[in-house]
Parts: sequence; C-alpha cells; structure tokens
Amino acid sequence: MRLPIFKLLLFFVVCLPTLGAAQTLLVFGDSLSAAYGIPREKGWVALLQQARPDLQVINASVGGETTAGGLRRLDAALRQHRPDIVILELGANDGLRGRPIAEIETDLAELIRRSQRAKAKVMLLGMQLPPNYGVDYTGAFRQLYPTLAERYHAARVPYLLEGVPPEQFQADNLHPTAAAQAQIMRNVLKELRTPTATH
Repeated sequence: MRLPIFKLLLFFVVCLPTLGAAQTLLVFGDSLSAAYGIPREKGWVALLQQARPDLQVINASVGGETTAGGLRRLDAALRQHRPDIVILELGANDGLRGRPIAEIETDLAELIRRSQRAKAKVMLLGMQLPPNYGVDYTGAFRQLYPTLAERYHAARVPYLLEGVPPEQFQADNLHPTAAAQAQIMRNVLKELRTPTATH
C-alpha cells in the first residue's frame, strides 16, 4: 500500500532527525577542562570533539570550580543538555585548598549520583596533588577517584595529566600548555573507547 504523501513528509520531518542522532557528552570540570591560559579551541575538550565527531561534546567547565560549585550548577546543566555521558573533572581545587577528604568525597559522590539519576553514563577523571601537601593527604586524595569509580560503576581515567612532561606546563606549574592538550585528550579518549566508559 502506498502511503499518502503527507504521511511520507511526516516521517521525514519527525523520524529522520532521530535516526543516528549523535550522543551528547557533557564535560563538567574546572580550569583544566576550560582551557585556562590557552585558546579554548586548542583545549583537550575541543580536540576530543574533533576526534569523536559522532558525539556532540559540550564543555560546561568553569575555571576555579570546586565540587561544591559544581553541585550548584549540575542540575541546570543536566536539564539543559540531557547528556548521554557526563565526564566529571572536579576535585583538584578542593584539594589545593586543603579541604577535608571526606567532604570532597561526599560532593564527588553526589555529582556522580545526580548524573546517573539523569540517565547519563559517568566517567571520572582522576587527579593528583603536588607532593608538598603531604603523603597522607595526597595519597587519600588520589584514592578518591578509583574508590568512587568502583562504588558507582563509573568509567575512570586514572590520571588526567598522565604523560604530560614538566616542560609542557604553564608558569604556575599547574595548568598544561597548548602543546600538552593532545596527550590529555588521548588519555580521555582511550578510556572513552572502552566498554566501561559507555556502560
């Protein structure tokens, strides 16, 4: 039976835009993801979009963001963008301020839970602190990320800045230069391609 022309038109208007629609990936982080000190288009998030054109990559990162600040912003971002995947890159600023580990853990856990309640798959980007914060504190901070990833069955990048040499940091020794962004992107992309990153 031949479909009336108006039904065919309705199919093209309503159905075709949803066929093969790109998944939305929301990067929710701090200055490391907001391309601090370099052109935004040279940051690792922009490079990730180039590497994965099948995804719609949205960068909702804010320089100086803490986990508490992230909690205040997350619900609105989830409602606005309805992401399929959320990459959480937060905690470093809390650690640099010496905030109690238990409080950072509580906030990160809530960020994960809210993302998962919104039906998004979560990837947690592991961070580390400079050694001058002491062995006990830096060790407990580093362990936050694998602990939470295991607890909530989230994907994890062990350390976001893995493989970035000292000469590829800006003068503050905290923020990578543009030359480091491709390596950072590869660290994320490697885990994004694994089954645990999307299940």
